[in-house]
Amino acid sequence: MDDPNGKYRAPALEKGLDIIELLANSGEGLSQGEVAKALDRSPSEIYRMLSTLVRRGYVLRSASGDRYSLSLKMFSISQRHPPIGRVIEMALPRMRALTRQAWQSCHIGMESNGDIVVVATAESPGNWGLALKMGTVVGLWNTGTGRVLAAFRTDQEVDDLIARHRPALGEPTLDRAAFEADLARIRRVGFEQMPSATTGGVTNIAFPIFSPSGAVVAALSCPYLERTDALEVPSLDEVVEMCRALADELTAIYGGTNPYANED
Repeated sequence: MDDPNGKYRAPALEKGLDIIELLANSGEGLSQGEVAKALDRSPSEIYRMLSTLVRRGYVLRSASGDRYSLSLKMFSISQRHPPIGRVIEMALPRMRALTRQAWQSCHIGMESNGDIVVVATAESPGNWGLALKMGTVVGLWNTGTGRVLAAFRTDQEVDDLIARHRPALGEPTLDRAAFEADLARIRRVGFEQMPSATTGGVTNIAFPIFSPSGAVVAALSCPYLERTDALEVPSLDEVVEMCRALADELTAIYGGTNPYANED
């Protein structure tokens, strides 16, 4: 039942959630005093809440004991959420099959509170390749994954995403006009294909995966590396089509629909 007047508020729960949200926006961690000041709470009540969150594994205390940071438990729990877990469970064997056929690595990224997070990855079968580790946080406006996750949203949702986004390591300052032009192009053609803005010699390929409501739920991405030796492997265009087919298959498995499919 909705509680617009706050009649059934749970103050202790709200304090805990306030701490988790505050620490999520602080990559370096915060001291007990800094948390208390930021939330306008007394140090004693913050200490009790922090102690509970540390005991339950949601918050980590530094070796020196004077700073607190968010653990990965929230990320672990989120992966067990049925819609997300189903996408990953169904995707992994198909991603591995794609890597064997394409001789390229691939990964799936999702948006979490403004962060763009790699939630599944499959490595290339060859002796070398470019694979992102699960849990890696990448940029929003300088990666194919981030751009695709932004492109298939409403203008208001993009504004909210940008407001919540914390720049990833090495992510440049946002050029809003250029970003919006990129999103319009991606929405028009249905996917992203771009020279990597983080690594030389890499072409990023990224396709959306849609939920039953037509919302973009994830992005399937491939950091394509062109071989120059004698091994014959699929071309960039062929790998693009492989990724397109897999993204469409995962959307269908998820019961999703692409609301942009019939747009000009």
